[in-house]
Amino acid sequence: MTVKELYASLDYVDHSREKRLKMAQLLSSKPHLIEPLLEIAFDTINPVSSKAFWVLEFTTKNNLNYLFPYIDTFIDNLGKLKFESSIRPAAKICELLMICYFSKKQHDCQFILDERRLEKVTTACFDWLIGEHKVATKAYSMTSLMHLGKKFSWVHPELVLILEQNYASGSAAYKARARHTLEQLRKLNAAR
Repeated sequence: MTVKELYASLDYVDHSREKRLKMAQLLSSKPHLIEPLLEIAFDTINPVSSKAFWVLEFTTKNNLNYLFPYIDTFIDNLGKLKFESSIRPAAKICELLMICYFSKKQHDCQFILDERRLEKVTTACFDWLIGEHKVATKAYSMTSLMHLGKKFSWVHPELVLILEQNYASGSAAYKARARHTLEQLRKLNAAR
């Protein structure tokens, strides 16, 4: 499948789980297509880029390893995203990466995600958390930052400050996730 054919296939993808799953299954059977998918995903002036991110999210949920050969392309371009419909799945992928990295089980991502890459994810997540984004993006960012604070000592105090400052003006969903995150942070600090 060429980039042009992949691009044409993305035209048929919509919000339905069925169509996103079908494309994700295609990518799982042909993981070399992740590279052109990322090329489309980071074409930030084209709305089809969001569809590429939807498919990438479904693909990485099933097998995060497919992203690893292209991890720099993914991480280095996070700050370029413009569409909320691309940022939300990118934030979810970051959350999946952080859960994997900080897992007690040994996983390839623990060898692939070096300090530079983790710092870039930290920057992107803070940008999404303080920016004008929807709750899902902020929620995924909170989880990622909660984990990243285990590596970078300055992250947790900044995260607490932001959550407390924005709590009063946040939606009910934001407040619920912020409460949960603050509770988890308290438990982490008590365990130290």
